[in-house]
Amino acid sequence: MNSQQVGLRRALSLPLVTFYGLGTILGAGIYVLVGEVAGAAGMYAPLAFLVAALVASFTAFTYAELSARHPLSGAEAVYVQEGLGRRELSTLVGLLIVFSGLVSSATLANGFVGYLGVFFELPEILVICVVVLVLGVLAFWGILESVSVAAVATIIEIAGLILIIAVSGSSFADLPERLPELIPPLKSNAWWGIAMGAFLAFYAFIGFEDMVNVSEEVKDPQRTMPRAIILALVASTVLYFLVVTVAVLALPVSALLQSDAPLALLFEHATGTRPTVIALISLFAVINGALIQMIMASRMLYGMGRAGWLFRSLGKVSERTRTPVVATVTITIGVLLFALWLPLVTLAKLTSFAILLVFVLVNLSLIRIKQIQQAPAGIRVYPLWVPYGGMLLAVLLLVFQTLSTFGVSA
Repeated sequence: MNSQQVGLRRALSLPLVTFYGLGTILGAGIYVLVGEVAGAAGMYAPLAFLVAALVASFTAFTYAELSARHPLSGAEAVYVQEGLGRRELSTLVGLLIVFSGLVSSATLANGFVGYLGVFFELPEILVICVVVLVLGVLAFWGILESVSVAAVATIIEIAGLILIIAVSGSSFADLPERLPELIPPLKSNAWWGIAMGAFLAFYAFIGFEDMVNVSEEVKDPQRTMPRAIILALVASTVLYFLVVTVAVLALPVSALLQSDAPLALLFEHATGTRPTVIALISLFAVINGALIQMIMASRMLYGMGRAGWLFRSLGKVSERTRTPVVATVTITIGVLLFALWLPLVTLAKLTSFAILLVFVLVNLSLIRIKQIQQAPAGIRVYPLWVPYGGMLLAVLLLVFQTLSTFGVSA
């Protein structure tokens, strides 16, 4: 059989896709982001996370509908092509997604070195090379195998968050008495801090968009993908809200802000022991996030190569593993180069801007698709105000990010 004719294997069930999505949404960010959000929003940090979840939900529902309409690899590029009909724009969107995957994976690979240093001191270059190559092998091994590994890591990650909630659970006993501290008055200048906190917290929800790029490897994608996106968003919102609530109840906001590892500090405060277990779980979170990003980026390259928008060799699928061999190797090499040589702080800032730009174009594409295409039978469609809301909110976040970059504040 000609390998060009080999398709991807449909092997992913609803639980696996949901854990895949949770793995990339949760990532390692929550282990450090709590302090940043608390610094901006103070005791209203839990509310800031709820506002961020509401903002993210508009675009998440847009992705849910589009993933049912067009369950294909290279998803965002396909959506923009279907909606706006501009190949150059579709290619740009695809390349922005690949770029974000490369930078995220490279950043996480570097982060792994820091977490590993808690246990072992090894040469940085050696650790990065081994980690990236192992992840590349996992991504090539097979979609069921690699996503199963990611799901196990995600379960460990979730267990870590539940552990933090459990050991600090006594703080919830104070909730009835301290509830007024968590609810701001309607007329209050605290709302600017909540808005800033929600802006920061929004990036803790980015990741649901990565899920759609494995649509061709999902069983019954028209039903499974939308459900998985919504389940992953709801589960991450509940976890974030509980963790942040217990954090601001248990520790002063100033202590959370000053700590580089606020959840480790929370664990140490609650148990009186060193947070070794949290550092170990953070290793799983980091490595899991990098693996998921590499899988996502390789599927985007595969979809664009198969469509002829990039080199057609990128659309080649291994007959043995049924994974995109050339695309996976390309992404692995790219992550390795980024991790070793490029200034990742600057690139990471550009990545968040790129993702928001993609959100604007994807929401605009659904608006156009709704106008020119009949929805396939049996899929869930959402009102037109959903993509309009998602587009408007993404534009506002782009403006917010630009203003904050240049130090503009209320």
